[in-house]
Amino acid sequence: MGAMEVTWALVALAVVLLLGQYLKLQWAARKLPPGPAPLPVFGNMWALRFSLHHETLMQLAKIYGNTITLWAGHTPLVITNGYEAVRDMLVSKSEETSGRPQTPFLLKYGRERGVISATGHIWKQQRRASVIILRSLGIKQKSMENRIQVEAQHMVEFLTSQQGRALNPDHLIMSCVTNVISAVVFGHRFSFDNQILQCLAEATKAVVPFLSSFWGQLYETFPWLISLLPGPHQKVFDLLEYVRNYVKKEVKDHQASPKEEHQDFIDLYISQIEKTNIDSKAACDEANLVQVVMDLFFAGSDTTAVTLLWALLYVVKYPNVQEKVQRELDDVLDPNKTIQYEHRMELPYTNAVIHEILRYSSIAPLGLPHLCLKDTTIQGFHLKKGTIVICNLFSVLHDRNIWEAPEEFNPSRFLDKDGNFLMKETLIPFSAGHRSCLGEQLARTELFIFFSSLLQHFTFRLPEGVKTVNLDFIMGTTLQPSPYQICALPRWCPSHHSAKESQHKVTSI
Repeated sequence: MGAMEVTWALVALAVVLLLGQYLKLQWAARKLPPGPAPLPVFGNMWALRFSLHHETLMQLAKIYGNTITLWAGHTPLVITNGYEAVRDMLVSKSEETSGRPQTPFLLKYGRERGVISATGHIWKQQRRASVIILRSLGIKQKSMENRIQVEAQHMVEFLTSQQGRALNPDHLIMSCVTNVISAVVFGHRFSFDNQILQCLAEATKAVVPFLSSFWGQLYETFPWLISLLPGPHQKVFDLLEYVRNYVKKEVKDHQASPKEEHQDFIDLYISQIEKTNIDSKAACDEANLVQVVMDLFFAGSDTTAVTLLWALLYVVKYPNVQEKVQRELDDVLDPNKTIQYEHRMELPYTNAVIHEILRYSSIAPLGLPHLCLKDTTIQGFHLKKGTIVICNLFSVLHDRNIWEAPEEFNPSRFLDKDGNFLMKETLIPFSAGHRSCLGEQLARTELFIFFSSLLQHFTFRLPEGVKTVNLDFIMGTTLQPSPYQICALPRWCPSHHSAKESQHKVTSI
């Protein structure tokens, strides 16, 4: 057989194989919710440019309904859109869909341990232990709220030192939020110029957006190939291991120098290990401790920091909102006293603005994928055990059936006719059900104290010569604002109230 005949034979074989795969996909798709026809090898990822964009998913929902199927290669992804479908998945079928698929990146990240990427017994044990520890830290004398207040004061001091000069707040905010998590899990904060803090912050900003990035989706689809190629994903993997190794070091240091009074997450978890080490079924061990601390870092730092970055953009975009918040803060709070989370009860408009920021920014549009642990039914569609399910939280927070003019930034939607704060169960920025955000209470406390402290002390403006606020986002696991500069103009002379002397002094950032 000549070379030409061999070539044509190979082409014919490839066509037959591709046609066979196509027919196999079509046969598998007939029992799943509707969606665009998948192609061999790529599924729908080629057409979607290897990105699950929340707005694209909403457009597909208009065509195929609020429960649709997309294919990542040969793996079906069932995606729910709109409040009713998402609530059915997250709340009504919370137990059935509480698993986490072991995708290539989640396996590399979590190694089936911790809270974020684990499933079953290990996940339940880790979540239960983590909730107990975080609650314990919340009621101790050096509680999480105290740590947030200290960091808020450092933030205010640094911005005051800038005397209204234009700056990119990203580094400052990420450093402060990372320091809150550091204080909670390690028992100490870092100075702003500390190299470890900078590496932890850099890792958070790289690892969290990776899963939904172009390279992240390529890795999920072709892990064996992409892992061999150079690219930005290799730096992400290096930073991931840096954080893992640093957390291991902190755990070893805590074990080597036990404290009489447990003051941080690692202390309390080690105590939990000692209590449960006789139980062969207990999942509290050093490997899970390392992973849970990593989970708290990656899930807790990026989301809060990104929300605060959007918050500053919104108060510049809507100066009337900024002025109204400041007026309420001035009327209610003594500027020389530390802002506490309980003050939100006296600040209904400020509280409403924070909740509208959470709704409007919708920074975690798709959350993380869920896995059906048993056969179940969502919106009338039968899903087999092992099916991956994703909820489009953005579609809930911008659902026209729930929110009037959702494209508008309107804090009044969270106020009743008398101006009292009005909480709405349809606001689920932290997800809902069994897999809701572990650090939701910490995040809410941070957002309130940081946001209120900033607006109490500063008026935010665009730098001279900049006329428009850029609200374009960078697509990732979280929706991050495009880099920007802003001026923080002090509203009055700084008070003599300063951060505790026991903490590190603020240095240049």
